[in-house]
Amino acid sequence: MVQKARPVRAARGRPVGNVTRGTTNPNRMRRVDRWITGAHARRLRSFPRAPLAVDLGYGGHPATAVELFDRLRAVRPDFRLTGVEIEPGRVEAAKPLEREGLDFRLGGFELPVEERPALVRAFNVLRQYEETDVPAIWELVCSRLAPGGLFIEGTCDEIGRRAAWVALDGGGPRTLSLAARFGSFERPSDVAERLPKALIHRNVPGERVNAFLGALDDAWLASAPLAAFGTRQRWIAMVRAAKEAGWPVLHGPTRWRLGELTVEWDAVAPGSSSSS
Repeated sequence: MVQKARPVRAARGRPVGNVTRGTTNPNRMRRVDRWITGAHARRLRSFPRAPLAVDLGYGGHPATAVELFDRLRAVRPDFRLTGVEIEPGRVEAAKPLEREGLDFRLGGFELPVEERPALVRAFNVLRQYEETDVPAIWELVCSRLAPGGLFIEGTCDEIGRRAAWVALDGGGPRTLSLAARFGSFERPSDVAERLPKALIHRNVPGERVNAFLGALDDAWLASAPLAAFGTRQRWIAMVRAAKEAGWPVLHGPTRWRLGELTVEWDAVAPGSSSSS
């Protein structure tokens, strides 16, 4: 379950949250979107009638919201998407891009939509908050989800080469995913600078996520001979070794070959590692 924290509130009638820097680039979210529409395609198709997605905090330009809409419609043609931003000027700038199934609204973590969404994506938003704010924000957004809905919260670099995200449902956080473009890192732990806010300050000795990243680096080094066959083969061998070592890695080579790795949340959640 989501750890309890102080309630998230705003003045009456005002969106919940703070204005972010708004930095964005086209195709920046391609790795997380590929995971949403791939690893969770069956879930996305399971919702009744036309499901709703929310892109929360899409930033200074709505390009990534439009991209998510198009990618969801490739999985299910009746998906709808609402882009939500807390800065009025960003909403007005996005309005000309509205079309059937796609709209933009002023709002924040309260989710200003009339129905419970099947999917909420919030990327590079909580990074600008305090770690202590995260549990309450997670709880608020998760409380708005439709039954079976997903909340994807994470961070990526400016052009989307490295990313990390947490998947949550009505019961709280379920998984942590790491994704990187081959050639954009020397060690898997390089993605640590993009860990979600709940974990980025926990990458220190004694914490589970630090132990996990260390195990990946060790497996990466042990898989060095496979580099002759390409970085993809080395990555797959690393993930397989981590799974064989007891880390609760999910999915299989079809996703691993994309530079992805998903692990159950409990294995990396904040708190002392079993080896500390």
